[in-house]
Amino acid sequence: MSRPAPGLFSAFRRFSVLAALALALAACGQQKASFRNVDISGAADFGKDFSLPDHHGKVRTIADFKGKAVVMFFGYTHCPDVCPTTMAELKAVMEQLGPDADRVQVLFVTVDPERDTQALLAQYVPAFDPRFLGLRPADDAALQKLAKDFKVFYAKVPGSSPNNYTVDHSAGSYVFDPEGRLRLFIRHGQGPEPIAHDLKQLLS
Repeated sequence: MSRPAPGLFSAFRRFSVLAALALALAACGQQKASFRNVDISGAADFGKDFSLPDHHGKVRTIADFKGKAVVMFFGYTHCPDVCPTTMAELKAVMEQLGPDADRVQVLFVTVDPERDTQALLAQYVPAFDPRFLGLRPADDAALQKLAKDFKVFYAKVPGSSPNNYTVDHSAGSYVFDPEGRLRLFIRHGQGPEPIAHDLKQLLS
């Protein structure tokens, strides 16, 4: 039985190794998503989970939404501008996603639990989309811990009366992938198309 010449065998082996490496690199390139928002995959240890009652009174954690991309926005129902604009934007995102929208969960987390009761969240949040859920920290201590865990800023700004105040707060949103991992930070006010694009990437 004849054998290939040693030089030919060596060249063939080098070619095989290079071909395998090229295929591996190509596969890695295919797996790398091209996001339009800020990719925070593998970022510092924050935003791992939460445990908050929704506007139905059911306590929710990120595990409840396994298999879905989760968009998490911090706001409050009395907000005059950023919050309704963001919620309307997310409603438009769901419309752009079509059937994929059923694999996305939008969470509105109030930074004003003093005024945003469960009943008020139940009216406000689903008005944008019936699938959206409002989450409410039980008290200020729970809100402070949550804000620290997710590096969210909020501060009450006094108004003309004790109950007539506004809340300055972070305007962006977080996105978890279907495995419950924090992946993206969505910038405020960019329109629905970039958000829909990135959610499709996470769902693919």
